[in-house]
Amino acid sequence: MSARLPEDLYTEIDDRLAAADARVEARYPGDSPGRQPVHTVYVPAGSYDGAIVTEWGDRAAAVFAEHGSRLGIDAEVAARVRAKLATEPIEDLRIDFEDGYGAPGDAAEDAEAERAARTLGHSLSVGTAPPFCGIRFKSLERATRRRGIRTLDVFLAALLDTGPLPLGFTVTLPKVTAPEQAGAAAAVLERLESVHGLAREVLRFEVQIETAQSITGPDGTVAVSRILAEAGPRCDGLHYGTYDYSAGLGIAAEYQSMDHPAADFAKSFMQVAAAGTGVRLSDGSTNRLPLGDRDAVVAAWREHLRLVRRSLERGFYQGWDLHPHQLPTRFAATYAFFREGLPAAAQRLRAYADRSAGGVLDEPATAQALATFLLRGVDCGALDGRDLPFGRDVLHAFATRVLP
Repeated sequence: MSARLPEDLYTEIDDRLAAADARVEARYPGDSPGRQPVHTVYVPAGSYDGAIVTEWGDRAAAVFAEHGSRLGIDAEVAARVRAKLATEPIEDLRIDFEDGYGAPGDAAEDAEAERAARTLGHSLSVGTAPPFCGIRFKSLERATRRRGIRTLDVFLAALLDTGPLPLGFTVTLPKVTAPEQAGAAAAVLERLESVHGLAREVLRFEVQIETAQSITGPDGTVAVSRILAEAGPRCDGLHYGTYDYSAGLGIAAEYQSMDHPAADFAKSFMQVAAAGTGVRLSDGSTNRLPLGDRDAVVAAWREHLRLVRRSLERGFYQGWDLHPHQLPTRFAATYAFFREGLPAAAQRLRAYADRSAGGVLDEPATAQALATFLLRGVDCGALDGRDLPFGRDVLHAFATRVLP
């Protein structure tokens, strides 16, 4: 039968939705391309030196050699963990000028910011820096606003004095209590780009979601969505802050954890707000450190393994680590997750490509998720190219739904 609706109706609907189309395309460009680090390590600025990557790797390797066999980790995963600790034990580093640093006074913090930046610049020049790096400066609340901006200013000037801005450089904005603070952070970075002659939007930041005001506003609206709108395209991450968020809700210290129902509530809001925007998610940290005798180390490791695996299963592919002894279980949990999921993901993607459903009938969105899973596995070091059912270009086409 011939269509009954006239052509001018199609045009009318196109015109009617033009503004909405533009808004959706701008706000939801899809997942960010490229590698996402599996963790962020943050260290107090006063403790940071150019040897930190090697030192953390050595300490992690030693404790893993001593106690790792008690975890019952698959031999292939254990071998990959040992190799990782020897070559790239820290993927993403934050030099911390906030909670982990304190308030030593303006002169001392200025000097520390310059020293840390020059140390990082030297590490970058000799190839000993991690692939992702940055600083966490003090929040833009009234009490710490000027100090936080000045630290960022001093640090960036000193870093650029040593060489070009490194790829993967990101700054962390903590304790957001009003969405406008994210907009202010974007304005500061824009001005710094102008001052230093940097390309537009090359300076990026991530927001720590660690206050109740970051989840809902005083009028009941979803604050995290407004934070992303205020931040604009400069924001590339939302990081959950386990302990500040929990304490702000009145949760007793004994029960503050990444798997508390209050934490899941906040992270669900983060996940929904960030979906399709290209803003990546990171879970928080656990403060139960693998220290002490063998039983204490192994017990803390098992807890960390469980929490990292739980985050991965819920779509949080990054988290925060506080101590070198947490590195073995960060990588072990991550590698096991992808390697255990490899056979089914590869089989299902092959069946989808061949249009032979087998026992599961997958849709394009699921094929996209399967391909993205496999690409993440390769990027983090859990999988090799030979493990993949298709070449990387084909997987990328499935992941972006750009198929011939």
